[in-house]
Amino acid sequence: MSHPGYQGAPQGGAAQYQQQPPGGGYQQQPPGGDPLFPYFSSVAGVDGQIDADELQRCLTSSGISGTYQPFSLDTSRIMISMLDRDYSGKMGFNEFKELWAALNQWKSSFMQFDRDRSGTVEPQELQQALSTFGYRLTPNALGVLVRRYSRDGRITFDDFVACCVRLRTLTEIPSS
Repeated sequence: MSHPGYQGAPQGGAAQYQQQPPGGGYQQQPPGGDPLFPYFSSVAGVDGQIDADELQRCLTSSGISGTYQPFSLDTSRIMISMLDRDYSGKMGFNEFKELWAALNQWKSSFMQFDRDRSGTVEPQELQQALSTFGYRLTPNALGVLVRRYSRDGRITFDDFVACCVRLRTLTEIPSS
């Protein structure tokens, strides 16, 4: 990136500096050898960022969805938009780690409430799961979510994650 008055790196000294791309990504292996980095870097572009297609591939190869269906492209898009603080439409490694933590929390909750191990939750199980995250929904609000995210009255893991992303995005208080 060029800035007015910037003449470039000093001669011979550019190699000692690693510029971090926008969005918190890394161009090389991050310190400490984070175990998530290989999944991320296998699909990230040279900018150290991943878009929705790349996120979908990354999450599929990581196995985060377990025995459930892989995440849809639409769910991958809204996961990126939930954490896209620079509005680039992409996600850096730090955002990916934040998403990974949220996905693990959502997966644990989903598995807890998928009592019959069908790979889906029913509306009352959705309500119970969301209440563990602190959401207290009116029957009307729950009905809207069920109509939007269910198929034949059952919510898949992909749709559960999409619902959680939307709720988090709508209720998160922006930091100043």
